[in-house]
Amino acid sequence: MAPRANWKGFLRLSLVTCPVALYPATSDTEKVSFNQINRKTGHRIKYLKVDAETGDEVISEDIVKGYKVDTDTYIEVTKDELDDIALDSTHTIEIDEFVPKSDIDNRYLIRPYYLVPDGKVGHDAYAVIRETIRSMNKVAIGRVVLTNREHIIALEPLESGLMGTLLRYPYEVRSESEYFDDIQDVKLTKDMLDLAKHIVEKKSGAFEPELFEDHYETALIDLINKKRSGAPIAAKSTPKSGGNVINLMDALKKSLASEKDATPAAKVAKETVKAKKPKKRAEGQREMLLPISGKGGKDAAAKEAAPKKADKPVRAATRAKKAG
Repeated sequence: MAPRANWKGFLRLSLVTCPVALYPATSDTEKVSFNQINRKTGHRIKYLKVDAETGDEVISEDIVKGYKVDTDTYIEVTKDELDDIALDSTHTIEIDEFVPKSDIDNRYLIRPYYLVPDGKVGHDAYAVIRETIRSMNKVAIGRVVLTNREHIIALEPLESGLMGTLLRYPYEVRSESEYFDDIQDVKLTKDMLDLAKHIVEKKSGAFEPELFEDHYETALIDLINKKRSGAPIAAKSTPKSGGNVINLMDALKKSLASEKDATPAAKVAKETVKAKKPKKRAEGQREMLLPISGKGGKDAAAKEAAPKKADKPVRAATRAKKAG
């Protein structure tokens, strides 16, 4: 199922306008997530909205926004009052200016979105705006309102569409001087830098995100599958610390030697990916979890994963099922 649009409205460049929809370009839904459960009953924990003073539960209709001005003093702001100050960018992304992409500091980037035509009309105007931005090799800067707040959005062509990246305001970006002022001014020798450059050259390659693996997510899935199948969980030993580097030059030489002998991990991963049959859609991590029931489901998976003389699944596995 396609994701729901986060925003619908119009994209406008001077007098050229077209209806558009804004969709999130990233997703965290494939990540393993947990529910909080009662250890004693295995039941899921439920949160209620209560009055901080009386402890009574408050229904949604009685909850309003308030700005804190003192310990127990709030200025109430109603939805109608917020609607009255709604900006034009609530319904329209107005392109204000065009800037070189290199001018945008990476610290200002928040998250990417896909901006597409909404409906069957306006595709020609959309194409005009997209190709104008592409031909000028610049990024279009506009404004959009999401979750009742106005955001700066940078638009750039991406294949046949437009990608919009939300930007932070200057007051949201901290100054680096608060953190870098105490860094010592160290003088490095040419030999040290040359050795470090050789190490970088050995590790250099193309940016291929499909080779990245979320090791912690994989470990989580393995843990969950073992607990569901009743397999024993072995305690993991704590890795030993590498210790302090006494001689930086020696450390650089040893690092370079180890890089010459080792096969780059990226190369191994690349060959593995190429060997696999390509799929129409990238599999999510959740698909690695054991199925819950059905033919070839939990019982079959547990039989395959568990030792020959495995005991019944531990109690925690039953509680996890209740929590789902």
